[in-house]
Amino acid sequence: MRQVVLDTETTGIGDGHRIIEIGCVEVIKRKLTGRHYHVYINPERPIDEEAAEVHGITNEWLIEQGAPVFGQVVDDFRSFIDGAQLVIHNAPFDVGMMDAEFSRLNMTPTRDFCGILDTLVMARQMHPGARASLDALCKRYGIDNSHRELHGALLDAEILADVYLMMTGGQTDLALGEDESESEVVELDLGDINIDAAALKVVKATNEETAAHEAFLDLIDKKSEGALWRRS
Repeated sequence: MRQVVLDTETTGIGDGHRIIEIGCVEVIKRKLTGRHYHVYINPERPIDEEAAEVHGITNEWLIEQGAPVFGQVVDDFRSFIDGAQLVIHNAPFDVGMMDAEFSRLNMTPTRDFCGILDTLVMARQMHPGARASLDALCKRYGIDNSHRELHGALLDAEILADVYLMMTGGQTDLALGEDESESEVVELDLGDINIDAAALKVVKATNEETAAHEAFLDLIDKKSEGALWRRS
């Protein structure tokens, strides 16, 4: 099985934000091959201050580096990941950003030509209740990430590759795709709870409040320990 461990950095969280860095490393038969793909991208929009504090990338620096726009690198990027199983920590975020970029160019989404494995989901299933950030997993598996002062797509992809191989150590069958692993469902007995529904006043969030809340949870999932109330 050919796998590509992938990470992205972006201008921020939510609709309209863009990818500014992509980092990928190739794994075949549980071994890093040494092949990688790495590129900085001009997002053609401002980078949020909060995001810049996480990854240290600014619009001025990208312009100085002569970073290309996404459309100039998309063919090379898709060629590198084509047919591979992508290994991503919090895959919905990165895949969502990638698909938004593909959509702007009228291209098919990621799942049409790649498999996807989410190591955040794996970590939560393997270690229920424990922290599941990349830093926490490095500590759990004894992986040195002391050189990781800022988030960077290629560095994070390399670290994630080490983490993933440690998480799956000793396995010969890596068929852990998203369709083959399901979270355990725990049923709660609520028979003893007596609530008068008529006495409860329900105030629903507005669409704007819901969108802002989801964007904040995306940021927690991507860059921290994950939102506890999103776990199933």
